[in-house]
Amino acid sequence: MKIKVCGMREADNIYQVGQLPIHWMGFIFYTSSPRYVGNLSPDLLQLHLPQTIQRIGVFVNEPEENIWNYAQRYNLYGVQLHGNESPDLCLALKAKGLCIIKAFSIAEDTDLDVCRAYEGTCHYFLFDTKTPFYGGSGKQYDWSILFSYQGQTPFFLSGGIGEEDVERLHHFFHPLCKGIDLNSRFEMAPGKKDVKKLRHFLSRLSGKTSDLY
Repeated sequence: MKIKVCGMREADNIYQVGQLPIHWMGFIFYTSSPRYVGNLSPDLLQLHLPQTIQRIGVFVNEPEENIWNYAQRYNLYGVQLHGNESPDLCLALKAKGLCIIKAFSIAEDTDLDVCRAYEGTCHYFLFDTKTPFYGGSGKQYDWSILFSYQGQTPFFLSGGIGEEDVERLHHFFHPLCKGIDLNSRFEMAPGKKDVKKLRHFLSRLSGKTSDLY
């Protein structure tokens, strides 16, 4: 299982979270987000983020050329597409060697239907809570909806996961669930994570889920 902490922005906080046993760190390049990171120097990431942690750029309805430019400038391992991006765009970015994560907003079983058009175009799907905005709401959906997912693409569980969800995560099983995405429920302010909360959560999670690391 992979652990992704998303919405990072501040240098010291990036360094501190980077010392935790996580696999991926997400940086949001959507200008309307309070966690927007596009003004951050790429050199800062090089200095503060361990090479063992892969960088994921989060984009919303951004043109392919812009995404690729950001990917090169910030040395991104992959991109998470959170808008209405087409399967063709996913394939084009995948062909450039990026790990592709396509996010889908979930509120009911039928919201999974759109995933079919993206089979084979992405490395992972990410199932987030449906809201009027693009992620970071801190709200959860009913995870049992995901038992209706019968696709072939592995996915990340996302949407308002917090400290109180450790036991639920221990009992949640889907053969294609390959990771969890953590963001707003661990924040002291948008873009600034509570390192102690994260550490405590990961420690409790790993206590019964040894394959997380």
